[in-house]
Amino acid sequence: MAGSADGRPGGLRGPWFARRRPRRGPAGSVLERVAVVVALVMVVLAVVGPWIAPQNPYRVDLGQSLLPPSAAHLFGTDVNGRDVFSRVLTGARETLLATVIVLVVATVLGVLIGTAAALGGRVVDEVLMRICDIGLSLPSIVLALGLAASLGPSLTSAVVAMCLTWWPGYARLVRTVVRQHRDAEYVEAARSIGAGPVRVVVRHLLPTVVPVMLVQVTLDVAAVMLVISGLSFVGVGAQVPAAEWGAMIAAAVDDISTAWWALLFPGLAIAVTAVAFNLAGDWLRVRTDPTVRWSR
Repeated sequence: MAGSADGRPGGLRGPWFARRRPRRGPAGSVLERVAVVVALVMVVLAVVGPWIAPQNPYRVDLGQSLLPPSAAHLFGTDVNGRDVFSRVLTGARETLLATVIVLVVATVLGVLIGTAAALGGRVVDEVLMRICDIGLSLPSIVLALGLAASLGPSLTSAVVAMCLTWWPGYARLVRTVVRQHRDAEYVEAARSIGAGPVRVVVRHLLPTVVPVMLVQVTLDVAAVMLVISGLSFVGVGAQVPAAEWGAMIAAAVDDISTAWWALLFPGLAIAVTAVAFNLAGDWLRVRTDPTVRWSR
């Protein structure tokens, strides 16, 4: 059989668009790399922000109230005379730390419950998945709003509420991945040489879950952060004088016509961080999933 230009049999060449390997546009690649850098910068600011803030983010000075952006106050001041730039830097830690806690707890719950559903038999699977279906059938922000309100307005309440409502999607994802690999030859080989259930899960099944979960968690950073900020904005999350970005926006709403900067800069911080982590998650997905890498 005659060979094709790319080394495959002539009969398998197919149309030209099936033979070509699609390439990702350079603009998209550059944008994603920039987003990864921005996401890393935001993580660094979350760690060092309170130490590099030029002023005390909680110090009230009514004589400096509602000053516009200037050399002395890069982002201006709020209604209580607090430096908005310092509060945005400090708020990076509060907002991103709360987001990380939610994602870590939700991931642990999702992995445990999803693995139990995949390996625990039909009854266990049905019970756990029906619980997940109930959680997934209602918007997370609605459930979190109700739970946070019942626990009492605070950032801790918002974090607890999010932890309790965000895990069902992870559990279903983990269940799907584990079910795909639980009967693989290498897993059966491990069982045949005496590996116990715990060893099989830890050494052979969980490593197949990690890449998928890593991508999903990165993509979820923006969503969780927006929900936490939203809960603070409506009054059931972080409370004044906390420097959490959502609480800062809520406190600045009444003065938007005279002090737009007090609302704009924390809003930009949320927007930039959300977009950066979304694009970084897409970048990570492309590099960990060969089928996506081929098709883009």
